[in-house]
Amino acid sequence: MESISKIIHPSFTLNGLRYDSIEDLLGLVKKLIKDGDDFEISIGKFIQKWLDDDDFIVVKTSGSTGKSKKIRITKQHMINSAIATGTYFNLGEKTSALLCLSAKYIAGKMMLVRAMYLGWDLHIVAPEKDALTQYDNDYDFVAMVPYQLYHSINDLKKVKKLIVGGGVVSNELVEKVQEISTEVYATYGMTETISHIAIKKLNGADKFNNFKGLPNVKFELDNRDCLVIYAPDISDEAILTNDLVELISATEFKWLGRYDNLINSGGFKINPEKVEEKLSKFIELPFIIASEKDEELGERLILILENNSNQKIPNYSQAFAFLESYERPKKIYTVSKFPFTQTEKIKRDDILQLVRKYK
Repeated sequence: MESISKIIHPSFTLNGLRYDSIEDLLGLVKKLIKDGDDFEISIGKFIQKWLDDDDFIVVKTSGSTGKSKKIRITKQHMINSAIATGTYFNLGEKTSALLCLSAKYIAGKMMLVRAMYLGWDLHIVAPEKDALTQYDNDYDFVAMVPYQLYHSINDLKKVKKLIVGGGVVSNELVEKVQEISTEVYATYGMTETISHIAIKKLNGADKFNNFKGLPNVKFELDNRDCLVIYAPDISDEAILTNDLVELISATEFKWLGRYDNLINSGGFKINPEKVEEKLSKFIELPFIIASEKDEELGERLILILENNSNQKIPNYSQAFAFLESYERPKKIYTVSKFPFTQTEKIKRDDILQLVRKYK
């Protein structure tokens, strides 16, 4: 019996070209690996692994909250994830889609799996910040990171449905998508969940404020108030996370922040992401909330700004007035450039290291 990963939908096309057999598709793969740009080589190598006789794929986690590591996920679970996305967003065969994410990571890999298995017309471009502007094509479905969305606002009219993952969508970005016709969704997921397993609609009359799980996905809290995911279609075991959430129901939650980032200042447990959300209305420069040691408080909150010019830092006392007293940063630092992972997730620990280095 033929491996399920070798079942390519007859409607699948890549950059407008149809492949009538596995041999034809492997011919393209060899060409991409031999002559392609870096992003095309990654695509070729993944398709090559997808079409081999193994029933699993080895993938790398993003490394945004610790060391990147390799994990093994089954091809059947990836197929199940693709079907769930297609069903939830009503994306059947001949859906026109754009791959503008790196195929080195799960989000890019899953766009390829969806296209091959569900029979999409997939176009591939370099995973650059303005990827959507490279061609004049219209698309039914596109996946991006927030950084790409920020640089694509004026071109979103080309897209019917857009999912945004890999990082928090800022209040500023949410405001920018309110007046456009594109359906924009924030996604919650990770490599271990084979991309997204929960969705939050950001615009339109039917938008909603909390993340809602895809079908057959359930949620619980552990003793740290972190999310536990039960998704039998994509994992044989419960998936434990370090995400602090407010559990609304077994299928819905509000994301609060990372347990790893929790700050204990004077006995108050503070989510820096929550403070960042409050301050985002007032601070135009990129910034994060972090902490440093303090003799009296144990840890004290600090504000770190990205400022790559010599412009004077504004007085933020008015912005701080909207915070609880224990949430107010006690010191402000600047660095010239924030470091990011390859999937555009901010490296908080690296930013703190830069601050400590130049203090």
